[in-house]
Amino acid sequence: MNNALNQPQTILVLGGGSDIAHAIVRALVSPTLRTVVLAARSTEPITIAGLPSGVDVEQIPFDATDHAGHQSLVDGAAQRHGDIDVIIQAFGQLGSSVGDDPVAAAQLVAVNTAGAVSSGIAAAAQLRRQGHGTLVVLSSVAGVRTRPSNFVYGATKAGQDAFSTGLGHALHGSGARVMTVRPGFVRSQMTAGMEPAPFSVDPDDVGAAVAKGLRRRQSIVWVPGVLRLVFGLLRFAPDIVWRKLDR
Repeated sequence: MNNALNQPQTILVLGGGSDIAHAIVRALVSPTLRTVVLAARSTEPITIAGLPSGVDVEQIPFDATDHAGHQSLVDGAAQRHGDIDVIIQAFGQLGSSVGDDPVAAAQLVAVNTAGAVSSGIAAAAQLRRQGHGTLVVLSSVAGVRTRPSNFVYGATKAGQDAFSTGLGHALHGSGARVMTVRPGFVRSQMTAGMEPAPFSVDPDDVGAAVAKGLRRRQSIVWVPGVLRLVFGLLRFAPDIVWRKLDR
C-alpha cells in the first residue's frame, strides 16, 4: 500500500497505451513501486520508457465498452498483485467528426462516458474494500464548456467529469479517493497532427501535476493551473463570444 510519502507499490492503468498515463507512472516511480498493470486494447507489447528494470509490468486485455467485464478485470488485478494503490483511468477517443453521425456519436459515449462510469465504479469498489487508494481520472477542460466544433466529445468528457467528482464525494470517509484531472491541449499521440491550443502542455507536465496533486491529496487538478482561472471566466462568457472563440 502507499507509504507515508504517498508512494504507490501497485498501479493499474485502464488505457495502458496512453502516453499521458505512461508519463504519470514515470512521475510516480519511487523505491516502493513494484508492479504496473497495463490494461490495454492493443495486443502488441507495450513498454513504458524510463521505467526502472526492477518494476514488474503486466499487460492484460481491456475494452472500454465491455462494461460487464470491468469489475472482474479490476478484481483479477487485485487478486494477482494485492492492494492497488493508484488506478489511472486514461482511455478515451477524440471523435472530432461524429457530430452528424448518430451511431458514431453513441459509440463515443459508450467509450468515453459509459466506459468511464462502469470502470470507475469497479475501481471504487476495490479501493473501498481496501480502505485506501486513489482513482485518477483523466478528464478534460473540453467538458467544462463544450465547443461547437467538437461538442459530442466535450459532452462525453463533461459526463465523465461529473461522474468522477460525484464519485469522489460518494467515497468520502471510506479511505478511497478520486482525483479528477482536467488538462487542456496535450501534445500527445492522440492529438498528433492537430494545431496546439493556447496553454498546451506535454504528457510529462500532466504526470508532474498528477504526482503533485496526489501528494497534496487534491480532488481536482488543472493542467496547467492557469486554466482554472481561464475557464472560470469562459464558462460564463456570452454565447456569441464562445462561438467566436471556437473559430
